Amino acid sequence: MCEGLPVIGAKFPEVEVQTTHGKIKLPDHYKGKWFVLFSHPADFTPVCTTEFVAFQKRYDKFKELNCELIGLSIDQVFSHIKWIEWIKDKLGVEIEFPIIADDMGELAKKLGMISPYKGTNTVRAVFVVDDKGIIRAMIYYPQEAGRSVDEVLRLVKALQTSDKYGVALPENWPNNELIGDKAIIPPATSIEEAEQRKEACKKGEIECYDWWFCYKKLE
Repeated sequence: MCEGLPVIGAKFPEVEVQTTHGKIKLPDHYKGKWFVLFSHPADFTPVCTTEFVAFQKRYDKFKELNCELIGLSIDQVFSHIKWIEWIKDKLGVEIEFPIIADDMGELAKKLGMISPYKGTNTVRAVFVVDDKGIIRAMIYYPQEAGRSVDEVLRLVKALQTSDKYGVALPENWPNNELIGDKAIIPPATSIEEAEQRKEACKKGEIECYDWWFCYKKLE
């Protein structure tokens, strides 16, 4: 593991941060909730502005999934405040979620958000953290390419669905080209289980391309 770069399945580092909503402690502040922490290179930049507008417009959809949003950059808090004022005044969108002012870069370094090859600003990192404070997914984008917020929302929904039903989800679920919105049953781990899958498929209880690739409709 690279120093400063956590891994999926690890506990999110405990840290107190200054945000536009005051000081909060992570991950305890969101205990019992999922949260998405996403970094942006800098305030008052065009690509970052488009991303923040997109996150805000989907904020209610994240909250429906018991998931909060929190942004981060190495700008100071007064810059964040002025920028979200500008977004509200010029674009008519009020940013309701907090933004971390990591002006010393301490949390950004812990999370591997600053690349020595991309300057001193944070890259576009995304961390999905579950209701137990465990990092469930990490995505890193370069500074020059904006993210798809719909994909982040889809990822949260997929992880929660996987937890609930004990299944895996296919590419672009729930709009996969092969099986649509159906879920993949974890592969058999023994000869006996493989035979059971074949029988279940014959009876129409599940669908299979083969015993190692079975899937079903969720409730």
